[in-house]
Amino acid sequence: MTALLTRVKTTLSIRAHRRVRGMLDGEYASIFRGKSHEFDDIRPYVPGDEIRDIDWKATARAGYPLTKQFIAHRKQTMMLVVDTGRDLAAVAAGGEPKRDVAVLAAGALGYIAVRHGDRVGLIAGDAGGVRLVEPKGAESHLERILQVVVERARLDGARSDLRAVLERVVRTVRRRMLLVIVADDAAVDEETAALVRRLTVQHEILWITVGDADVMAAQWATSPMFDVADDSGIPDFLRRDRRLRAAFEEAERVRDAARDERLDALAISHVRITRHDEVVPTLFRLIEAHNHARR
Repeated sequence: MTALLTRVKTTLSIRAHRRVRGMLDGEYASIFRGKSHEFDDIRPYVPGDEIRDIDWKATARAGYPLTKQFIAHRKQTMMLVVDTGRDLAAVAAGGEPKRDVAVLAAGALGYIAVRHGDRVGLIAGDAGGVRLVEPKGAESHLERILQVVVERARLDGARSDLRAVLERVVRTVRRRMLLVIVADDAAVDEETAALVRRLTVQHEILWITVGDADVMAAQWATSPMFDVADDSGIPDFLRRDRRLRAAFEEAERVRDAARDERLDALAISHVRITRHDEVVPTLFRLIEAHNHARR
């Protein structure tokens, strides 16, 4: 078994409680419940149909409710959408590279998808370009996907550009999928939110934010810290200044609150993960919240 997927499996089996792993597996199976991928026809609405499947334009023309009917597919598709800019190579709160947290989270969901017979693909990119790995259903393919993430998310890589990655998804992903967006701990501006809004029309979306380390925290007091954006050092006297620390914490709080507010407004289930041992239980809460919101 290749290295990255072995690490994912080991974490699922050892670090996580087995009950949580089983619940995660079961919750994943219900993500697409009652859904399918390709439009087939329109028929009269009957009690029990989902409101979101009503074709409102056709309903207005006909004068009575009409709902969209879809062709059922045995296999579903999960597309991992990862911003692999150099920000993802920075340190997470647990001391490991954020890239490792992202790989574990994406790998855990991808592995469960493959276990269910589903296909997993990847759209990964940064300011230097975007790469597409077509969806397949083998563990060896998932390992290749995880390797691509690791290879791209380097300190000497291009800067992060989530907007460019999402623009590629909008242009190229036509069939209905489950999109798992893995992003850096950054703001979601209006233009990014507009792209995500377009994607919500067709796709199921889960959003994972990989959290930064708190560079002002006491645990890093004796460690030299650098900004991965421009490789500039953070002076010790700035990190010791209480007023600067308070201002830093407030800026982080405002940024995170604004991101959460935008994602909530788009009805997207989202979580923030900062370390390895949070991954599996947090993913369970993410999928559970997503399924609960759709009922």
